[in-house]
Amino acid sequence: MARLLVQGQAAAVDFAPNDLAAEVSQNVRMIMATPKGSVPLDRDFGLDFSLLDQPLPRARALLAAEIVRQVARYEPRARVARVDWAESELEAMDGGLRPIVVIDLLEDR
Repeated sequence: MARLLVQGQAAAVDFAPNDLAAEVSQNVRMIMATPKGSVPLDRDFGLDFSLLDQPLPRARALLAAEIVRQVARYEPRARVARVDWAESELEAMDGGLRPIVVIDLLEDR
């Protein structure tokens, strides 16, 4: 089982990823970068960014749970092992959280 690190920031879409790890990483990144409600035919896809309006510890917990739930639903080839946060104090004061998600690649699916 491979372990991958995925950062929650938008990146260019690769329409022909080289391997399964690149494809799954891109899919998880897409889930994390998409606001819930913005995909016309699947309004549940993505993350609820209104959670960022909560106090920081609560926002982290709620967003981590949302990431685990959405990855399990939309990318069954990955399992979230851990959600970490990469933010400076300045970003945190402005309500910015950047998740770093560690996923296990489930190659048998």
